[in-house]
Amino acid sequence: MLSPAVTDSLNTGIVSCCHLGRGAATDSFRVELDDGRTVFAKTERADDLFRSKSRDHSASAVGSLWVEAANLRWLERAQALAVPEVLAIGTTAVGAFLILEWVDEADPSHAVDGVGASPDRASAAEHPSGDDEFGRALARLHRSGARSFGRDDGAGNTDPDLRDECLSSWADFYSGERLQPLIELAGKTRALPHPVLANLQRVADRVDLLVGPREPPARLHGALTGRHRLVDRFGRSWLVAPKSFGGDREFDLAVMRLSGGFDDDCYRAYDDVFPLSDGWQRRLPLYQLAPLIEHAVRSGGHHIGRLEQALLQLR
Repeated sequence: MLSPAVTDSLNTGIVSCCHLGRGAATDSFRVELDDGRTVFAKTERADDLFRSKSRDHSASAVGSLWVEAANLRWLERAQALAVPEVLAIGTTAVGAFLILEWVDEADPSHAVDGVGASPDRASAAEHPSGDDEFGRALARLHRSGARSFGRDDGAGNTDPDLRDECLSSWADFYSGERLQPLIELAGKTRALPHPVLANLQRVADRVDLLVGPREPPARLHGALTGRHRLVDRFGRSWLVAPKSFGGDREFDLAVMRLSGGFDDDCYRAYDDVFPLSDGWQRRLPLYQLAPLIEHAVRSGGHHIGRLEQALLQLR
């Protein structure tokens, strides 16, 4: 049963609660409410939040969920792509929770990440489907910009091992706030062999020579894999699970190409609205290093072939 504090935050009761899946540090639920709404609930300790089990709670327990809520609101302000509304966030004596509106997906297989578009918030006529429309909307999101590289609102990062300090240089941010912390983490966890760590360090030390022409910071999703873009039954695209910051827009696009799930129409439409600088293809492996290191750390050093390939391309 949901905590009374969570129920009270929505001013309604609960009809049913379905566990959708478990992530590295969170659990996700579909919750049907007395007032007819369906919502998406994410908790850091589902066994604590959804049962009458108490434990000591510290302010840090809500950290990643609070950052996720801040990221969704930050993206929403651009008015370029839909994001789920943050309905409630908080802590109780037994855990931290985040409640978002539910997305009725055309393909519900992403529900563990997903959230919500109520039928009355979209229509097929208002929101044309297709990757081309998503590409144009993503270009508008990036063009809406950010005040700095990183985050100037103190939101932090959903990953406690990464920093999002405000910097005036993209090269300094990508090297110092992404690659360097990840290299150190991979070393501490022994996720990567020493030769790979040494090659990564050499890249981090010369990022200023590898980045493209200077551009103002773009408003980035920060983890734009195919799983983090949902399409509702009206064809409208939604962004979920952001790790947002101000950065070079090529970073988002490099992550998209790494993960797959976006067709050529998406990239062509993006380029029609906001053309990339010459040489962007050469920079793809540079910006794919960060997610590839993260994957290596999460997998305990397995499946590092793509990381080694990216490093070879940067020699």
